[in-house]
Amino acid sequence: MSDRISDVLDAPAEAVSPSGINHLVLNVRDIEESHKFWTEIVGLKQVAELHPRADRPTPPKMRFYSAVSNGKVTHHTVALVESPNLPPPADWVLSGSQVAINHVALTMPTREAWLKQLAFLQSNGVKFNWRVNHGVTHSVYVNDPNGYGVEFLYELPREMWENDIDAAVNWLEPLPNEGPEALVDRTDTPSFGQKEPATAAAE
Repeated sequence: MSDRISDVLDAPAEAVSPSGINHLVLNVRDIEESHKFWTEIVGLKQVAELHPRADRPTPPKMRFYSAVSNGKVTHHTVALVESPNLPPPADWVLSGSQVAINHVALTMPTREAWLKQLAFLQSNGVKFNWRVNHGVTHSVYVNDPNGYGVEFLYELPREMWENDIDAAVNWLEPLPNEGPEALVDRTDTPSFGQKEPATAAAE
């Protein structure tokens, strides 16, 4: 059997699309501070960390965290690498920021889970940078200790946006980000690209 890919496959004419993003690795100034945020505030589970070994006696401080789906973890959703030379954090903004990562979007399993997480965040004094209904998701944006944005969202049903993704992405409704009003979730988001219902034939 050949171990050369070129002997087995002809190169396609265009790139093969991935099925999704597998994980994200973030540089953080203080791994203990970020560990607390990503486990206690975000709710990810630490599943691994780098350990010294003979060929790598002083590995970087790196930890691996997983989201939980149907009670199961994966090898990692997010990894953190301690990089003390990072610049001090600034308030998160959607544009004009000086950090390379704008935000990390985390899908909550249900609308109810998302609403519970909003209440948890607010009860723990986490600042809501932005509460918004997008045409594809309902979202809240906070930031981590390094200035990276973190978006908690639940996805709207595909049939509400899949026929015109561009129009759905361009639609948004800013909402209050403080007080009890920031925990209200209306469900009257419009659908996009839906075919007009057939009209009755003239009699």
